Amino acid sequence: MRVELDVNGERHAVEVEPRMSLLDCLRDRLSLNGAHAGCEHGICGACTVLVDGVAMRSCLMFAVQADGYAITTIEGVSPGPGELSPVQDAFCETHGLQCGYCTPGMITRAYRLLKENPRPSEEEIRYWMAGNLCRCTGYQNIVKAVQYAAGKLASKAA
Repeated sequence: MRVELDVNGERHAVEVEPRMSLLDCLRDRLSLNGAHAGCEHGICGACTVLVDGVAMRSCLMFAVQADGYAITTIEGVSPGPGELSPVQDAFCETHGLQCGYCTPGMITRAYRLLKENPRPSEEEIRYWMAGNLCRCTGYQNIVKAVQYAAGKLASKAA
């Protein structure tokens, strides 16, 4: 099947099998390797992308279901090649990552949270990030990263 995908602001016409996941399409057809295949059952969140601004597990969505929707991957969070967004930078500055496997999903979810709520409480951050699993950090620095990014974004807006 031919689908038209709007990924990170660019339109792509892609031939896919009806059963191909959005994750596999992004990685194998579009060479966007930021979203990771973790559990492939929708539990870990390593494959999180935004579909029309909503955080979705790309391993659970067929590419054909994404036809016509705006998809944002971790690559689309960055302002440009070689640049980090405030959220990406915050994860680096606060050591909110270790092995990095969960990081794209964490950053994508945090990016969405801060778009919806620029000043989240610690409880709200923990609630939003609970759907993404990390086996390395213990989550404390991930929460700090989101708080740090919120502060950076607030100071930019002022």
